[in-house]
Amino acid sequence: MEQAPSQAFASGGPLAASHHGGHGGTANSARHPSDTFGAAPQTPVSPNWTRPACKLTDFDLLDTLGTGTFGRVFLARSRDTNQLQLFDNQQYFAMKVLKKVEVVRLKQVEHINSEKDILSSVRHPFIVNLFATFQDSTNLYMLMEYVIGGELFSHLRRAGRFTNEMTKFYAAEIVLAIEYLHSQDIIYRDLKPENLLLDHHGHVKITDFGFAKKVDERTWTLCGTPEYLAPEIIQSKGHGKPVDWWALGILIFEMLAGYPPFFDDNPFGIYEKILAGRIQFPAHFDMAAKDIVKRLLTADRTKRLGNLRGGAEDIRKHKWFRDVDWEALLNREIQAPIVPNSRHPGDTSNFEKYPEPPYQAPDPNAPDPFRHLFRDF
Repeated sequence: MEQAPSQAFASGGPLAASHHGGHGGTANSARHPSDTFGAAPQTPVSPNWTRPACKLTDFDLLDTLGTGTFGRVFLARSRDTNQLQLFDNQQYFAMKVLKKVEVVRLKQVEHINSEKDILSSVRHPFIVNLFATFQDSTNLYMLMEYVIGGELFSHLRRAGRFTNEMTKFYAAEIVLAIEYLHSQDIIYRDLKPENLLLDHHGHVKITDFGFAKKVDERTWTLCGTPEYLAPEIIQSKGHGKPVDWWALGILIFEMLAGYPPFFDDNPFGIYEKILAGRIQFPAHFDMAAKDIVKRLLTADRTKRLGNLRGGAEDIRKHKWFRDVDWEALLNREIQAPIVPNSRHPGDTSNFEKYPEPPYQAPDPNAPDPFRHLFRDF
């Protein structure tokens, strides 16, 4: 369901000089620094977020894009075209609908409030945008950017594995997003292909900030996906920003191999293999790719790439990324290796199909015993 990689991407120096300007970049003009390993590219500042006033009747809920323990994500279409300027002139959105009673029952109130607060405070080309939040007596609603290309996970499973250059493209965009989050003292903690979406040009958008947390030093909460957990999380040593760089190492390996480096039929088997730290690299791995994976998957976080004196710059300067023009990448000027097919702005063909249960509109007169728990929704 996608176009083949462009010739510009497939030829030499794919991340240095193939651009498609004018497609929603973050700068007014293209810049091509001669020293791609110089200063970090200028990242967007956090927005002064003004939340548009919304209610459920402003939207039509269409197809289901995803399901979770206590809610669904719907494709939503705005009924009021006069308000589109409030939403970057978008008419289609991803609307996360969460049942309050289930959020409370599963003790997820803090996570949901944190997700809303964090997404409200950030703005980056490779992070999904949150446009508005609101609530009624039954549900919480998060109105987000609709990222039409679907999950990177689906594209990876369809391909089996990615080439070295494809993997490098996605990893580089993720590096910039994680570096930005860390600059805001936010750890993401759930990096995996299922939480990476591709937009209509094929660029990455990180989504699902349910495990993200704003921290100064360390936190002790056990959360994340077993295959991607850093040793310090498993050992309850307290963890911080380095866990995201560990997860990047897992992700790079999985994109190149088609499977994660540590896997088992049960989580405890996975944890044992993570703590043992033995990685079996397939023969086709590029030597530089193997090196960066080893450096990211360093059990001692004080020696882990990304957590050394140079921070994320050490990752950007690694030899695997030597042909990356980081400024052009941040400005979305580099041709993506996969450009998802889409027939119209509300196309959902890149997402899995879900059974559509009858949707029951909330009763506006129903009691609302949990409203006080969800501050500023």
